[in-house]
Amino acid sequence: MTILPYALGISLIAITISMFLCLIRLIIGPSVIDRLLALDTLFLNATCLIVVLGVYWVSTNVFEGALLVAMLGFVSTAALARYFTTGHVID
Repeated sequence: MTILPYALGISLIAITISMFLCLIRLIIGPSVIDRLLALDTLFLNATCLIVVLGVYWVSTNVFEGALLVAMLGFVSTAALARYFTTGHVID
């Protein structure tokens, strides 16, 4: 008997709660910076959720999806931060 399924279940619950709290901050954030940070953290939590689900399902195919979510999260956060600071994304 291993403890891995229990640890993965607890981590799935913790990541889901964290995603829900980030979604709340994204909706009611008092400033644009708070919303941007919540979106970045939401992308990070989504990447972690996909990785944990890949370990839980014993599948290596979902790790490519986690990599895509991480890359899209970085690019979108950088583009939004540039847009909010300068008003345009491309010079």
